[in-house]
Amino acid sequence: MYRIENRILPLIPLRGMSIFPHMVIHFDVGRDKSINALEKAMVDDSLILLCAQKDAKVEDPSIEDFYHTGTIAKIKQMLKLPGGSIRVLVEGINRGKIVEVIQEEDYFRAEVEEIIYNIEDIELDKELEAAMRLVISDLEEYLSISSRLSPDILITVTDIEDPGRLADVVASYISLKIEDHQKILETINYYERLETLHKILQEEIELLKIEEKINQRVKKQITKVQKEYYLKEQMRAIQKELGEEDDALEEIEEYRTKINKIDMPEEVREKALKELDRLDKMNPHSAETSVIRTYLDWIIELPWDVETKDKVNIKEARNVLNKDHYGLTDVKERVLEFIAIRELATEMKGPILCLVGPPGVGKTSIAKSIAESLNRNFVRMSLGGVRDEAEIR
Repeated sequence: MYRIENRILPLIPLRGMSIFPHMVIHFDVGRDKSINALEKAMVDDSLILLCAQKDAKVEDPSIEDFYHTGTIAKIKQMLKLPGGSIRVLVEGINRGKIVEVIQEEDYFRAEVEEIIYNIEDIELDKELEAAMRLVISDLEEYLSISSRLSPDILITVTDIEDPGRLADVVASYISLKIEDHQKILETINYYERLETLHKILQEEIELLKIEEKINQRVKKQITKVQKEYYLKEQMRAIQKELGEEDDALEEIEEYRTKINKIDMPEEVREKALKELDRLDKMNPHSAETSVIRTYLDWIIELPWDVETKDKVNIKEARNVLNKDHYGLTDVKERVLEFIAIRELATEMKGPILCLVGPPGVGKTSIAKSIAESLNRNFVRMSLGGVRDEAEIR
């Protein structure tokens, strides 16, 4: 299937890229060692070994800093650029495996095993043909999802009958990690190379599907926001034509300022702001706007951050109750007991006093006296004649 020939070639470590056989590409060379290696190659037979660096950040790589399997390439063209760097055009020929690095000082020079495939010896059995079809199918799916590559690539690839070349060409088109490119480059056997590429492509396709799913979800959210903004702008334009825009905006901002200013629970504030946003989006002539305004006014008027300071004093409470009421000894004692318990258990919640009796016996006046003795504001809510609980709400 292939034969090995030993050569001694200059070597260039490549940063952030890999080159495959049958690949024509240009890249810039700026390091002194790499320029010296190019010049040496041009003096000899224009052949050079290109190996990928393991870490592109390493400025002056040693033998351990680059992979020892690369591509023997032929230099097609060299162009000197401003600043001393050189742009070089190369064509990948065959795989090359380093046997020994014999020079490191001025430039890298290595003894290389060149792996030369004989196309005439290739026998396409069913397994190999199936692997080729899988890779082409993977590429087709990849192109249908990704917008990075032209669909015309598929036409070029389907005409390739050499399984090794097919794997190399497909791998050169796909943007993969250096490690994945190196796995394909280091796999000599055709079937194993196609199988490795198939696995890598499947992983890439899965990632692309996840990316597309996330992208679609984000686009949908953006589209919804843009639609709301567009409709809101349209509504404002209509209101402006009708002369209602300034009043409506001023009212919304006034409500917003009041809600944010009041020290109310966060869940209440969120609900109020949500209703305010609904009011902002509604037609001013809609019947529901008056309902929302009434609700917001009621929320704002509640004394969220207004409270009186309790003044619990049993002796003062007794004097107030005796001053305002003659008799009612049992009632007064029960009230004083309740106040005494509240004084001792300050964190107590829930218990209330319920005064029961016919009209005119002093229930309201007793409640007023309790409020006065505790320095509380007295609020009277008369529910006389109310039969439906919905009226209370």
